[in-house]
Amino acid sequence: MLLYLRLLKESFRFAMNALRSNKLRTLLSLLGVTIGIFSIIAVLAAVDSLDRKIKKDLSSLDKNTIYLMRFSFGPSEIPEWKRQQFPDVKYDEYEYLKESVNHTNKMCYQFFTGSQAIKYESKTVSDVGIVPVSHEFIDIQGLEFSKGRFYNESEANSGTPLAVIGYEVAQGLFEGSEPIGKKIRLYGQRFTVIGVLKKQGAGMFGDNNDTSVYLPVNFIRRLYGDNSDFMTPVILIKPEKGVDMEAYKAELTQKLRNYRGMKTTEINNFFINVLSGFTDLIDGIISKMNLVGWIISGFSLLVGGFGIANIMFVSVKERTNLIGIQKSLGAKNRFILFQFLFEAVILSVIGGIIGLLLVWIISIILTNALEFDFVLSLWNILLGTGLAAVIGLISGILPAISASKLDPVEAIRTGM
Repeated sequence: MLLYLRLLKESFRFAMNALRSNKLRTLLSLLGVTIGIFSIIAVLAAVDSLDRKIKKDLSSLDKNTIYLMRFSFGPSEIPEWKRQQFPDVKYDEYEYLKESVNHTNKMCYQFFTGSQAIKYESKTVSDVGIVPVSHEFIDIQGLEFSKGRFYNESEANSGTPLAVIGYEVAQGLFEGSEPIGKKIRLYGQRFTVIGVLKKQGAGMFGDNNDTSVYLPVNFIRRLYGDNSDFMTPVILIKPEKGVDMEAYKAELTQKLRNYRGMKTTEINNFFINVLSGFTDLIDGIISKMNLVGWIISGFSLLVGGFGIANIMFVSVKERTNLIGIQKSLGAKNRFILFQFLFEAVILSVIGGIIGLLLVWIISIILTNALEFDFVLSLWNILLGTGLAAVIGLISGILPAISASKLDPVEAIRTGM
């Protein structure tokens, strides 16, 4: 063990000497490894950070949450012209399904609609996301409040003009003063503020509770009816835990088909979008991004491997005389082999560490410049270091073998 530790120390000293004596040549040769490790770890860190952000944004929702609507979240075999003819889900369908579908935890009715400007006295906040929903939404979404509350069932059913506002909306309209009980203007109507949400930050899908306002869906229905062109209704469903999702979707499908009076020969004119299917789609995309990153970065690592091999062949040639002396003094072939292998690995790891350092610096810059937490995980650091070591090992094997097989007499004579 002590022999190998001394060997490792000597190899490290030779690697440092190679860096000091041939700075430009060595750095240019290490550049391939540096770029390769930088490329792979940068892609993996970016994808991991994106995956972590998406999972954080979806953490408040159960993966079995269902979006029942006329549109599909993913690709569909049904032609687009046919999908355009599908009817919107109705409020009475929501009430029927809520009462008739078994094993349902919560079900709410929501409108997807565009942004609006909101006013309070002389102040205006533009581009505010409007979320008209029934009272069950809070039990599905799990909103957190800094003050106030969400509207209850009685207020929601009667369509009381109430509003729950996001953190940034509250800051823009009230600038630190008490918002609860104040009246804001929206859609030409006055709404009483009863709650303010905690600061959350932007989500990955354009959603942002900080810039959103939640309103009772029945007030909007009374104002615009159920067939507004600028609103898309959706029934949001949270099944009970442990339910058989396929059986649940089958029951949901059959109940809605019966309610709509559809014939057995007709295809479903609605889509049951399960959130788990959406997350599986995202996981597939992330896996493909990782694969593309590995393929692209692999070429850089290949070039880096050739660079390390070049350094080691030159090192063997420059130290031919020293190898001959070591062998003449009793050094085994294995000792020479490991000496050059360790040196190749050390040089490669140095290049990898430089690449990791660049990723770390860029991650700090991006995290501070953007509203995105770019994370360089310990796993990616270990992976980058391990990859660099493997590249060094593979690249140094041929030069190390050639050095270990040198004849001591010929080596001394050649080096003189």
